[in-house]
Amino acid sequence: QVQLVESGGGLVQAGASLRLSCAVSGRTFHLYALGWFRQAPGKEREFVAAVSRSGGRTSYTDSVKGRFTISRDNAENTVYLQMNNLKPEDTAVYYCAAQILSSDYAPSAGFGFWGQGTQVTVSS
Repeated sequence: QVQLVESGGGLVQAGASLRLSCAVSGRTFHLYALGWFRQAPGKEREFVAAVSRSGGRTSYTDSVKGRFTISRDNAENTVYLQMNNLKPEDTAVYYCAAQILSSDYAPSAGFGFWGQGTQVTVSS
């Protein structure tokens, strides 16, 4: 059973940056594609970004392209989400997610393991 623990959320002003981290337990970290999702109040959880097993492939939802960057450190079992130029509409609980894949791509769905979430609040 894999465990994911997010950190790095907080309250910032519009235009600021935050970096979220997600520590993933287990010795099979390199087999997992990893993703970030978010859920704003009253809305469904939505895909934000994903990174492939190798880190060589990434995918993003359109609203964060050019502002957010997902990356992973396979030596540290950690996945990151660098968020720049934050906007009030980025306010949400951000969740880290993982899924085992047999090939190297960055999916936007199908994740089976989830963290507990970290709150990001962006004030205008």
